[in-house]
Amino acid sequence: MGCESAERIKGLLQKDINWVYLSQLALRHGVLPLLYRNLKAAQPDVVPREFMDQLQKYFLVNAGRNIFLTEELRNLLDLFEAHGIPGIPYKGPALADSAYGDITLRQFNDLDILVQKQDVVRAKNIMVSQGYRPNFQITDGTAEPYIKSQNELSFTRHDGRAIVELQWEIVPRYFSVSIPCEYLWNGEHPSSKSGLSFRAISPEVELIILCVHGTKERWTRLLWVCDLAEFIRVNQKLDWERIIELSRALGSLRMLFLGMFLAKSLLDASVPEKVMQQVEVDPMVRRMAKQVRKQLFQSTNGSSGILKKSMFYLKARERMRDQIQYCLRLAATTTPGDWTLLQLPKTFFPLYYLIRPIRLTAKYGLKVLRG
Repeated sequence: MGCESAERIKGLLQKDINWVYLSQLALRHGVLPLLYRNLKAAQPDVVPREFMDQLQKYFLVNAGRNIFLTEELRNLLDLFEAHGIPGIPYKGPALADSAYGDITLRQFNDLDILVQKQDVVRAKNIMVSQGYRPNFQITDGTAEPYIKSQNELSFTRHDGRAIVELQWEIVPRYFSVSIPCEYLWNGEHPSSKSGLSFRAISPEVELIILCVHGTKERWTRLLWVCDLAEFIRVNQKLDWERIIELSRALGSLRMLFLGMFLAKSLLDASVPEKVMQQVEVDPMVRRMAKQVRKQLFQSTNGSSGILKKSMFYLKARERMRDQIQYCLRLAATTTPGDWTLLQLPKTFFPLYYLIRPIRLTAKYGLKVLRG
């Protein structure tokens, strides 16, 4: 924390603060460890002792959970490697390490491991052998369509202490942003800032992923903006021309610009001026950022219906062809919900493409009419 930020915090501490509301807000936004660290560094004597004790207790509990999950991640990755399955961790401990340099400073509740499509079934079998239960049972008949239409498979450890998301795409297929394998798996390098050593995605590609993920979640938690700001702060030698060029090719340029605008306007992230000049050319970015800021501190948890989410996603795309593709894929991409509604033999799987629009109409049609 810089001197200017410390002074701002000291000034705010002189005001009448609702400490209960502050802690609830920080917990919901996933930044309670950061709140504790910065209050402790700035002027802890001004903060009510009871509140600081509560923050410290939560910080220690979160740190213990993070350490346990990091060790579990290490064990799973070693097990995958022993079976010839490369895995890349991202978000969770890997992001806490690369962006904050300390795995205790970030809230995370699950582990994300990226594997290649051809390794999904073998990785799933290894997870099951370690006592993990998948949230959807992949069979010989559903493995191929599941991997093709979905992007992840979640597992819960037998004792409930860990949730692992095995992923082969960064975002769901319907989101229509597919990062080519060569950008994820080529040029990997070890990451080790707080004693960890994992395979890593290049910083330029990871920055794009953070913006795409934040947009998918509609930036409803301050945590994701903090991740972005801290990631930029510690990666001073980012190739911004490559980032912009790749984002433009992927059709995620507006997602990148929205992330940059939020990180700069909310947390004064060190985004280069030449990048911000390009960001501010797109008026939609500013309008979307205003919408994000408004919803960030509303009393709701940020959830909303499919129509509201879809409108946000459509605004986040700068190319019409991507907007059209999103709509088509949203309507046509089959899900486990379609398969469990009516179980068909593998031969008749194409029929699910007809079943899905019917199911969506039945599920959301009445809401649309009422709206």
